[in-house]
Amino acid sequence: MTKQIVKTDKAPQAIGPYSQGVIANGMLFTAGQIPLDPQTMQMVEGNVSVQTDRVMQNLLGVLTAAGTSFEKVVKATVFLKDLNDFTAFNEVYGRYFPTNPPARSTVQVAKLPRDALVEVELIAWV
Repeated sequence: MTKQIVKTDKAPQAIGPYSQGVIANGMLFTAGQIPLDPQTMQMVEGNVSVQTDRVMQNLLGVLTAAGTSFEKVVKATVFLKDLNDFTAFNEVYGRYFPTNPPARSTVQVAKLPRDALVEVELIAWV
């Protein structure tokens, strides 16, 4: 098995010892993305809808750099600071998966990096 590291300036640079994405056996595994602006590396201001859109744009950057797209995502894992934000999150998330959405798990967590409201990681085929 070979492992290819995915790196792009269209998503925030890693803030720890991890890669933005890794391709292995024809599958892309993304790191969890929080709502950091890739240009400033600062958290975007706003509610869960604003933060979710930034997260999805960051994931688009990683997917594109890996040569894949949202249409090829097979699994998403979502971490919400508050499950009361589930509906607002879904409204934004659903725009990125208008047909045939991937399998997904969503959990509430006690705290996310930089006190984000949402984090999402994806698995896609390349």
